[in-house]
Amino acid sequence: MVKKQLSSVGVRQVRLDDPFWSPVQKLMMDVVIPYQKQILGDEIPGAEKSHAIENFRIAAGEQQGEFYGMVFQDSDVAKWLEAVAYALAIRPDEKLEREADELIALVGRAQEADGYLNTYFTVKEPDHKWQDLQECHELYCDGHMLEAAVAFYEATGKTELFDIMKKNADLICSRFGKGKLRGFPGHQEVEIALLRLYQATGEKKYLETAQYFLEERGTEPNYFKEECESRDWTYFGMNPDDRLYAQNHAPVKEQSEAVGHAVRAAYMYTAMAHLAAETEDEALYDACRRLWRNIVDRRMYVTGGIGATVHGESFAPVDYELPNDLVYAETCASVAMAFFARRMLEIEPKGEYADILEKELFNGILSGMQLDGKRFFYVNPLEVVPGVSGKLPEYKHVLPERPGWYACACCPPNVARLVTSLGTYAWSENAESVYAHTYLGGKAEFKNGAVISCVSGYPWNGDVRFTMEADKSFTFGLHIPGWCRSWTLRVNGETVAPEPHDGYILLARDWKQGDTVSLSLELLPRRLYANANVRADAGCVALARGPVVYCFEEADNGPQLASLRVSRASAIGVETAGGVLDGMPVLTVQGERMTSSEALYSDEPPKAEPAALKAVPYFAWGNRGAGGMRVWMHESL
Repeated sequence: MVKKQLSSVGVRQVRLDDPFWSPVQKLMMDVVIPYQKQILGDEIPGAEKSHAIENFRIAAGEQQGEFYGMVFQDSDVAKWLEAVAYALAIRPDEKLEREADELIALVGRAQEADGYLNTYFTVKEPDHKWQDLQECHELYCDGHMLEAAVAFYEATGKTELFDIMKKNADLICSRFGKGKLRGFPGHQEVEIALLRLYQATGEKKYLETAQYFLEERGTEPNYFKEECESRDWTYFGMNPDDRLYAQNHAPVKEQSEAVGHAVRAAYMYTAMAHLAAETEDEALYDACRRLWRNIVDRRMYVTGGIGATVHGESFAPVDYELPNDLVYAETCASVAMAFFARRMLEIEPKGEYADILEKELFNGILSGMQLDGKRFFYVNPLEVVPGVSGKLPEYKHVLPERPGWYACACCPPNVARLVTSLGTYAWSENAESVYAHTYLGGKAEFKNGAVISCVSGYPWNGDVRFTMEADKSFTFGLHIPGWCRSWTLRVNGETVAPEPHDGYILLARDWKQGDTVSLSLELLPRRLYANANVRADAGCVALARGPVVYCFEEADNGPQLASLRVSRASAIGVETAGGVLDGMPVLTVQGERMTSSEALYSDEPPKAEPAALKAVPYFAWGNRGAGGMRVWMHESL
């Protein structure tokens, strides 16, 4: 029987003081969150209009006007509020707290008497509520606002939004379920939220409704088709028979391949893992393991990105189809994979889950935001070609530069809520154990009485030092990343060499205040090669150092990156970057630039000229102007 082994720590249990992540959190609090509030209030000249806050004013009857934006526009406000909750737990901010309180009060005034909350239907389609769950995302929006409510309750102790959304959740539970109305969301998310609400309240109806939404999916008859046939209107005009897109093709316990819309899928898998842990459902957890293996072994980019095609923002229909220049790899999908990894870690503390968590954190998620916090990617390409990317019809989605905002603005606040709650992903605990999944500098206090401070230079430096700040007997689990080939461990200065278990060193001791654990991970640059079935990467190599994947930009290597070859025989050097990438390690390697005659085709082979090449962290690309970029480079033998 599957059994939950660990619990994630609360956001207030961790205080970061980390050379890598603390500046990112500060950027979130000083720049990103205020900037996004201005965006939501349509206060940034030249930026894509949001109107999200105005929609709530109109729904509350306090403003005249028409609903504007996507049908799920409310979710942008919800994710912003969730990020604010975590930010306030990190650092008090009277102005930000007041703005959030005012917005929460507005949300409450926009809520209808029975608990219903959705500005699109309140303002524009009041007679069509709950009639188009496939397309119109009422439950999706409810889920995000409910997550914000739980976050505010847990991070600040405030109950205003919690009370508003508990009333909304009670409405959902009274409406949907066995013996009630049939239905489940087109875009999964509310399942995650209901399970979080169950954790916060202990009220089983929230777990049962989440379980119903998951287990009703993929059953017969096709609910979305029945729903479509019963109404005389539509929103997007989606095909209810495209059951793969909505992960509605089979009951969730029978699914084995990651299909359809990547974000929806990963949100669903997150909820499945959480539910499996809460209910000790072995069949459900087996499905999670199968789906995890399919993604990680066959359908994930080296950067952690998932979703290979713009068509439906979906996984490719076959394994190993991972095009670099037509990729989708939505930022939200990497955020969702971090969610999934955390829930899998709670069931089984295995290094492979922590490896993917780190891959997402240091690559697929951070790449979605400009270093200044004011521009954002929806799509995260692994190859950009000037004049093609963002220009030709089939490449329109692959932008060479991050825009300031966009109409479907799900990604920026998703990054903000993850980064501000980062401590809850880095640490887990139970009554007997504490686990460090990635290495954050700062201090963590655990419910079992352990208190640990950490000094870390990760990911640029592999030296991590922990100090125990309380007397406590427990097992300390330290993640040894899958990329690390050599490491040294010292306890109170004495070298120890325990064998890792499932990717973790386990140190069981009667810890005393002042005890130290020093871990040194060897951070050598390395070459990465794709499975031979990945046709897009045939004959290519990628570079990485620690958990960070690197890429090559025209800013360092000149034009026509496709003409470059990385030498397999060349040693990979490490230098320190200047300029906007100030302080980041960059990789240097020798290679060749291929040149040819001016003829389009010739019987003469290209000539090779020596070239010194430079690679920068993938998450930092696109911060020095528009230009070509490649993660996978041709290799010369």
